[in-house]
Parts: sequence; C-alpha cells; structure tokens
Amino acid sequence: MSTTVPSSGLAAPASADRAEAPDAHHEAAADTAYASDAPARPGTVRTASWGADPYANALRTGRGPLFLRRSDGWLLPLDVERWCSDAGSADLSALHRCEGPVLDIGCGPGRLVAELASLGHRALGIDVSEAAVARTRGLGGAALLRSVFDPLPGEGRWGTLLLLDGNIGIGGDPAALLDRAADLLGAGGLLIAETAPVDVDERVRVRLDDGRGGPDGRAAPAAPGAAAEPFPWARIGTPALLRHARAGGWRTADQWGAEGRTFVSLRRPVRDRSARTSSQSAESANSTPVISSQLPK
Repeated sequence: MSTTVPSSGLAAPASADRAEAPDAHHEAAADTAYASDAPARPGTVRTASWGADPYANALRTGRGPLFLRRSDGWLLPLDVERWCSDAGSADLSALHRCEGPVLDIGCGPGRLVAELASLGHRALGIDVSEAAVARTRGLGGAALLRSVFDPLPGEGRWGTLLLLDGNIGIGGDPAALLDRAADLLGAGGLLIAETAPVDVDERVRVRLDDGRGGPDGRAAPAAPGAAAEPFPWARIGTPALLRHARAGGWRTADQWGAEGRTFVSLRRPVRDRSARTSSQSAESANSTPVISSQLPK
C-alpha cells in the first residue's frame, strides 16, 4: 500500500488454501459489477506498508502478534485474532445501521463485507493490500485493490461508508479523510466510524512490527520488494472526531459503544458538488450510477 495513504481494516480470512493474489480478471470483474468508470490511477503504489510481510503473514495465520510501532518505540497492538474471526456483536451493532449500498474502506480480508452480504446488503470492499483483497474474494465478497484516495466506482452515490477497526486513521489526516468520504456518499449518506476508546487526537508515523525486531527496537528488515518506510497514521477518539466532523459540516447521527469499542455515525454534509474540481466533476458526470442490477444481491 502507499506509505502516504495507508489502510488497515483487517478482517476474517478464508482458508489459506483458498487465498490467491488479485489479478486483472478479478479486478475487471469487480469493476464491471460496480459500474466502475474510475480505474485506479496508473502507477499507484499500493503495497508499500500494509503489503509488507508482517501484515500478509497475519492474514495467512489469523493471529498476531502485530503492532504499529512509533519512532519512539511505542507500540499499538493490533487485534488480529478478532479481525480474523467472524463478525461479532460489536461489528453487528454497526452493520445493522447501514443504509443502501455499502463501501467498506480498508476492508481487509472481508469479514464485514461477507457479513453485509449475508444481511442482504450490496457491499464492496476496497483495500490496498493484495493479500486482503484476495481473502475478501475468497469469502465470496466483492473487493477492489484501491486506496480510498483513488478514483472509485459509484462516487457520490454510496449509501454508507465504513471506517472500522481503526481505519479513521488512514492517511494520518482525519479531516482530509472526512472530506474524501463526503465526495463518495450520496445526499444524506451515512459514515460509520470506529473511534479510539480514549480521548485522543494524534498524528503519528508508524511501521508495521510483528514483535521480532532487532535489539535496537527497530522492525526487522523487510523482505525484498516490501517497503520498510514508516507511514502516516492517526488515532482519534470520539470527542476529536466530532470536532473535525462539525468543522466539515457533518451532522452527528448516533454514538454508541459495544464490547469496549466506540462508534460514531455521521450524516454527509450538505454542500455544492459544483465546487469540486473540473476533473472530479467530469468524472462524476461521465459515471454510471450504481444500481441494484449492477450490484451483488
């Protein structure tokens, strides 16, 4: 994944024997199903951080240890075992609030996309990790190898966006992520975000770490082809997210907690889409609406 727009969103893996790397055929099929007129930008680097070995290994084994490590050595444990199980009651408390077609940002290997399908929702996952997208597809979910900051199918027409499992931290700039989310949602659309369970609002640069770093505390060298550079991330609690949301014109729909996790749902701000750049406007004008006949039942 790109070191500038990292994504997490790990989720339940399919059997390791079923996992396979995404290929052009799968990507084209998913794009067709979602009426994509917005292919990924040529040359986009997708796998620089979350595509590194510790993440792929966690998806393969379904367990940690896995951490985000700051430059000062501070570690944020990542709950791989929960991500790699079926959707739990806290997940369902969020999924039962979804409206219309759902875009799961940083879907990981697909527990939420799969659960949404079982609940009768049309859902698409996006992730910048090839291993995650392959796992999502292995569960029968629809997924694309994309960053949220890439052009995406259905821009301006999604009913609900999900930013769970810490994905409000993507890119290290919650305000920018909220702005991008507003472009993706339709009028009155819903954003459901999981927040840190403490009052925090911080921007950090982190590396993935599986706990097998050297004696100086640095992560072990990455495998050939995997980037070892740190990437920007954010940790944000509910009070801070609500401050950013109000500044961007979002309306609070709900706040709740479940199993020690905290969530917020926000309504898309009302704003003049004509204010978008000419390239964005042209993209939107030329796009095909996401309609029920084009989405999985």
